[in-house]
Amino acid sequence: MDAAALRAHFPVLETTAYLNAGTDGPIPAPAVEAARAALDAAAYQGRFRTHFEARLALTEELRAAYAGLIGAAPADVALATGTSEGLGRVLAGLDLGPGHEIVTSDSEHPGLVGPLLAARMRGVKIHSVPLRDVADAVGPRTTLVACSHVGWVSGERAPAALAEVDVPVILDGAQGAGAVPVDVGALGCAAYAAAGQKWLCGADGTGLLYLAPAFRERLRAVAPSYLSFQDAAAGLDGALKDTAACHDTPALAREVLAFSLAAFRTLEAAGWAAVHAAGAEGAARFAAALAERGRTIAPRDDTTLVGFEDDDPPATRDRLVAAGIVIRDLPGRPLLRASVGAWNNDDDLDRLLSALA
Repeated sequence: MDAAALRAHFPVLETTAYLNAGTDGPIPAPAVEAARAALDAAAYQGRFRTHFEARLALTEELRAAYAGLIGAAPADVALATGTSEGLGRVLAGLDLGPGHEIVTSDSEHPGLVGPLLAARMRGVKIHSVPLRDVADAVGPRTTLVACSHVGWVSGERAPAALAEVDVPVILDGAQGAGAVPVDVGALGCAAYAAAGQKWLCGADGTGLLYLAPAFRERLRAVAPSYLSFQDAAAGLDGALKDTAACHDTPALAREVLAFSLAAFRTLEAAGWAAVHAAGAEGAARFAAALAERGRTIAPRDDTTLVGFEDDDPPATRDRLVAAGIVIRDLPGRPLLRASVGAWNNDDDLDRLLSALA
């Protein structure tokens, strides 16, 4: 990978040490150009049949791109507005109620906590344990596991033993897809939801939902829309698509699709294996340097996130922003979190280390 060439695609890095892809990835210039071209086409040509044909073509191209990244078939991937929507569609689409139990971790993002709370309101028992223990917590009463593939707080991975449990596993891949290698077959998961705007550097309001074919047969479509039908003109006699596309979010704008696809292609051109390796290696170097300086590092694995303790995270966050360095604090926790991507170089990390001293 030509690291300098990849970095040159991101204008924000000209002035800012941007280490916040765990929230929103930096925007590559080709994505802006693609979105602008899509908007210009709509503005000057109007929005009629050719506009919708272009939108549908972009939808399928983005679906195929996402599918290839996670080792899935396009027919098994739905497009979503983000991880949260994907997880919500899965947990709402199952017939869960009294007598069912979901095992989860005690450090989940609100994007999964919300659907879990909704399930609990329907009578489902929610059993939470540390992420490292979720596989061991599966018992005879467990209906499914729903947890992070990579924890959002500090970059811990879900245990590999989840691939062997005998209940469906639903993974929150917000900090996985684009950040670390993902193979849904090897993970053995029934569903995998991920974000388009984080490590894939796409537009806000984009994401993916993988559904294993056998599991998909159990899943009710929560809010089917025009594009969910095999033939929308059939009305009440119509049938929904027999692929994951029947779970697509109702509408993604043409410019949003173009933006996310161009961002994906920018990273893809650098080589996904190299992108994954560079981010993880940079995060490991940063974590080691912090530890050498006496900082307490939150438990993590070989991922792109580094959580570390701070006396006043919001104040430190704001001070760093004023110095041209972007990381985030984690509300309710005495932690700051740096998200290290392949686009970051040692200068970015050194700026952050110096500013923390």
